[in-house]
Amino acid sequence: MLESLIQERDFAKLMKKHMQELIILLFQKEQNFGILCKIEDVSFNPELPDTMYAEFRPLTLFFLAGYTFETARIEDEMLIFEAGFGSDNFGSVVSVPLLSILQIIVDETPLFINIAIEKEIKEEVQTKEVDESGVKNSMASFLSNPENSKFVKKK
Repeated sequence: MLESLIQERDFAKLMKKHMQELIILLFQKEQNFGILCKIEDVSFNPELPDTMYAEFRPLTLFFLAGYTFETARIEDEMLIFEAGFGSDNFGSVVSVPLLSILQIIVDETPLFINIAIEKEIKEEVQTKEVDESGVKNSMASFLSNPENSKFVKKK
């Protein structure tokens, strides 16, 4: 039961909504916080050097304080902030999909835990390819029956 619930799209939407509302509240209260997230879903602009990126663990904690907190915002279901990495303080804009955030942490205490599992729902755009010869053959078969001639409009 639990497994099917946490994989439901409605449950994921609800978790995302609550997470967004909580983050906005933290922004309003000027409360620094950390996020534990799946690094595979995080994007960096500009990209981090491979040596820096390799040091991240599959679940990575980012702490939003100071300049990083001041630049943080939510846009298009993403938490976006600027941060510096490594000893050279390599600057990058970090974009984290909200549902990739597993925990929101304040003062070393998890304030929010996300257990939703978002399944990618790819809407397939179906295009109808008309096979012209198939249409002609179908029409020829239809017209070969004299009974069907009453269904054909005469010009």
